Amino acid sequence: MHVVIVGCGRVGSSLALQLTESGHTAAVIDRSAAAFDRFLEDWPGNKVVGFGFDRDTLASAGVEQADALAAVTSGDNTNIIVARVAKETYRVPRVVARIYDPRRASVYERLGISTVATVDWTTDQALRRLLPDASPPDWVHGTGDLAVVERRVPESLIGRSLAEVERDGKWRVIGLSRLGQAGLPPAGAIAQENDVVILAVTGDALAELDQALAGQQSGAH
Repeated sequence: MHVVIVGCGRVGSSLALQLTESGHTAAVIDRSAAAFDRFLEDWPGNKVVGFGFDRDTLASAGVEQADALAAVTSGDNTNIIVARVAKETYRVPRVVARIYDPRRASVYERLGISTVATVDWTTDQALRRLLPDASPPDWVHGTGDLAVVERRVPESLIGRSLAEVERDGKWRVIGLSRLGQAGLPPAGAIAQENDVVILAVTGDALAELDQALAGQQSGAH
C-alpha cells in the first residue's frame, strides 16, 4: 500500500515509521520542515513541506496513487478539509481523520469519513484500565447476538486455569493480555496477576458475565 499522512507530529511520524517497517510506502506532509527534523530526521520516506489540502502538495506526496490517507494534524478543521479533498476529489479508498471534538465525529462519519476522536478514544482506553468490569464491549455483531469484551481476571482465579473463566455456550476466552503483550492463550494457560482476558460472549449473557466475575472477585476477600 501507499499511504499519505498529513501531519508530522507524534501520531503522524509513528504511523510513517510503522507503515514502512511493515513494507508499505508512505509520504508525510507537514507545513513545517522543522517537524521532519524533530520526528523523522533519519526516515527515508517522502517528506513534503506544504499544506495538506493543497493539490500540488498532495500530488508531490503521490495522492493519485494512494491506497489510504490519514489526516492527523493538530487541527480538526484542517483534518476534515484534507480528508474531504482526498475522498471526494482523489477518490482515495481509505481515509481517516483525527478529531479532537467528539461532537463532530458523528457528523463526519455520516459523510463517509472515518474518524478517530482523540478525547473519546483516550477516555475509553483509560476507563478500560481503571474500571475494566464496567467497560463497554469492544465489538458487537449487528444482530446483537455476540460481543467481544475485555475483563480483568478476578483475584480468586489467579494460579488457576483460564478455562475456569469460561461458561459453555455463554462466553469463551479468545485472547490474553499479559505484561503489555496480547495474543492467543496457550492451551492450559494459568491465570497470573493483572491478566486481562478477551472474551467472546453472547449478547444475552453480558450482564451474567459481569455478575459471575464480580462474584469471583468478592469471593477472594
